[in-house]
Parts: sequence; C-alpha cells; structure tokens
Amino acid sequence: MRRILFLLAATMALAAAQTAELKVYIGTYTNQGSKGIYLAHLNTATGAISAPELAAETPNPTFLTIAPSGKTLYAANEVGNFNGERTGSITAFSIDPASGNLTQLNAVSSKGGGPCHVSTGSKGRFCFAANYGGGTVASYSIGADGKLSDAVSSIQHEGKGANPKRQERPHAHSINASPGGRFAVAADLGIDELIVYAVDQKTGALTRHSSVKTAPGAGPRHFAFHPKLPRAYAINELANTVAVYDWNAKAGTLKEVASVNTLPASFTGTSYTAEVVVHPSGRFLYGSNRGHDSLTLFSLDSKGMPTFVDTFPSGGVQPRNFNIESSGRWLLAANQRTGNVVVYSIDPKTGRLTDTGNKIEVNGAVCIRFLGK
Repeated sequence: MRRILFLLAATMALAAAQTAELKVYIGTYTNQGSKGIYLAHLNTATGAISAPELAAETPNPTFLTIAPSGKTLYAANEVGNFNGERTGSITAFSIDPASGNLTQLNAVSSKGGGPCHVSTGSKGRFCFAANYGGGTVASYSIGADGKLSDAVSSIQHEGKGANPKRQERPHAHSINASPGGRFAVAADLGIDELIVYAVDQKTGALTRHSSVKTAPGAGPRHFAFHPKLPRAYAINELANTVAVYDWNAKAGTLKEVASVNTLPASFTGTSYTAEVVVHPSGRFLYGSNRGHDSLTLFSLDSKGMPTFVDTFPSGGVQPRNFNIESSGRWLLAANQRTGNVVVYSIDPKTGRLTDTGNKIEVNGAVCIRFLGK
C-alpha cells in the first residue's frame, strides 16, 4: 500500500512539474498604446499563454531584467527626462511571489539619454545599464531590499563609426556581466566596439579593461555568452551578422574568430538585427531580423562554432527581443510594430521552430523575461 501511495504521489508531482506555469514579463513602448510592464502565464506543457495583464504602470520600460533571486525586476525606462535632467531612468520593482504583480521600490538616473538595456550579474549584487542616446554605460549596487543605489560609475564612450547616419557618435546598446561576474561586456553600435569592463567586486564600479573592434560599419548591438564554452557572440545590427569570439575568462579579453550572416543569401531588402540568444543546451543560436521579420537558427558544434540552418517567420512585424525559457522547449518572440508575442516550440534535436498558434496582443511589445522553472 505504501509503495502504491508513493508511486501515486510521484506521478502527481511529475504531472504538476510538466504542467508548471511560468510568469512572462513583457516590456513595451508606452508611446505605442501600452501602459507599462505586462504579465502573462505560459503553460510549459502545452505552450498556451494567458491574456496579458498590466503588472506595473511605468513609462517606456523597453528592456527588463530579473534578479537571480526572482524577487526583483529592473526596467530601463527609455525616457528623455528624469527629475529635470536630460537622462533616462532605471526602475526597481519588487515581485509579488503569488500574483506576480510589481511594486516600485525606487528609480534612479540611467546617466545618459535613451537607456536601452539593463542587466544584473549572476550573483545579483550589481545592476548595469547601457544608454543608446547618451553613449554611456553605468553600474549600480543592489541593496538587500532590492533597491538601486545611485550610479556607482558612469562612463562616456568616445568615437564614431563608418556609417555617417547611424554611427556619428557612440551608441552603447547593451552591457552583460560575464559568467562569474568579474567583467561586463558593453556593445557600442556607434563606434563598432566591444568594451570589456572590470567590475569592482565590492562596489560594482566599472573600469575599462580591454576592447576589440568589430568590422567597420557592423554596429554591434547585443551580446551573449555560451552557457558551457569559452565562446561569446555579438549580433551586428547594421551588417546583419553574428560575430563569434573566443572569451578568455582569466584575462578578460575577446578575440573574433568567425562571422556568419543572419539572412538568407537570396534576401535583397533592408533589414536590421536585434537580439541574440544561445539555447540553454548550448547546441543552437538564434537571432532576430527586423525587415526580414524572422528568427534565424544556427546550429553550434562542439566548439560553439555556428552554421546557418534556416530562418522562421517571427509571426509579426519588427521582432525585437525574444527569449527561451530554461528548459529550452519554448521560445517567445516580441514583435514591436504588430504588438504581439508569439509562442514557438523548439525541436530538441534540430533546434527548428514551430509556430504553436498561441499568441497574445501587447502594444509595443519589445522585451520578454521569464520567472519560474
């Protein structure tokens, strides 16, 4: 009898795990009809997604990050004025563990115009921001209560690139902490450069450590580390390429070793890339294309080197950020211009995407973040 009860309990636990729901936070442009950050729920057994609900009203939360603890969320508010200064802001929110609703903790200056990216390190002690308009990066310490300090460092990038219309000055587009958190890598679209900063482990202050130039006119936008290998990838917005790098974690240096196109050779229109994400398995790499309106799949070999496989329609117009939940089964893509979020299933053997038909309408949707397992 005890064995039967044990097996029944185990079966029920497995069924519950297989039908878990993930919280899905969606960042938006509020000047396109939304009101802030939205919350939906993804059924991890079926791929069904619930209707979105407003989790927090806040202006232009165009990029989001969730602390490793799962207790706080940080938003880059892409606004032109904060507390009377020509700068954007970074806002901290506490996450209600039951409802998922957000409560603002505090907001601080992003230290530059047009903040477009925010991230936290793996230990959740520091927060980093990139300002596209200002061409600056900034760092913050995170308190025990989840609140952000004022910026502990703010660094102005210098220079310009080969494209006079898009690279007339610096445009910092992302900043990501390295595995282990000793360094942070900033991609600057305006100056064709990836800059590696050392992160002070006590304060979170940034110090320029090393850098590497991309191909002229490439326009590096977003950056991702491989989850298992000393490899990293930068997606280049203007060149529609993904550059592959050796990452020396000890020295804190990058070395470009390859570059692959994100678009089919037959495409002749205008398109710009947006996001790059490595599958949790480390076997696949994905990028988004605005104009071609697609998601690109690359297979990764045992050394993390990519081979173009195919592109898949994004299910809307102007796909920006997309994300893959931790099991690697589902990909959600945010299409800004059509204002929708589309759910794809991922073939675990090939990485190929299948549109599940599940989607939700969210005006100005541009960022996807998951909470839960």
